[in-house]
Amino acid sequence: MSIFSWPGLGRQAGRGALWVIAGLLLLSGVLRFTSSTGPALAREVESLQSAKPDTAPVAVICEAPEDIAKVLDALGAQRKRLDERESALLDRVAALNLAESEIARNLAALEAAQSELEATLAIADQAAEGDLTRLTSVYENMKPKEAAALFEEMAPDFAAGFLGRMRPDAAAAVMAGLSPQTAYSISVFLAGRNADVPTE
Repeated sequence: MSIFSWPGLGRQAGRGALWVIAGLLLLSGVLRFTSSTGPALAREVESLQSAKPDTAPVAVICEAPEDIAKVLDALGAQRKRLDERESALLDRVAALNLAESEIARNLAALEAAQSELEATLAIADQAAEGDLTRLTSVYENMKPKEAAALFEEMAPDFAAGFLGRMRPDAAAAVMAGLSPQTAYSISVFLAGRNADVPTE
């Protein structure tokens, strides 16, 4: 008579008994495994600890097939070429950075020199303008006949520059004392000095 057919026990009880038996078998296996592997592991650890320190591990050398060795050699050669190119590029970048800093330094020196030159030219222009203003004032305060004798000896364009800066009444008095040919030449320069100025 089977345990599954006993009166009072149903299918539920049969399944429970199977689970209990399976659990006991599993527990038995675990206990056997730990009881047999535990001492073996302990012996292995002990042998490793007692091993001489000068014993080196055995190296396993794998030889690659010939075609793979060729590929590895080609990759190694390519890696070497790439390293050389990278080194050359780094050298060029360093040289470019050095040249760039040198150019920046020279540019700063040129800008400083230009500023200094502009300041010097501004001082010279102010001095020249002051000299021309004083000389024009001298010519304006001279007697017209004496001033006309001086303007007669000047080049027409030079004389026109001073006459253009003088007061109109003083310039007219000097022009009246000039010879007709000199007065005409100076008048041509005075009339044409602004001819090239754009009107728009």
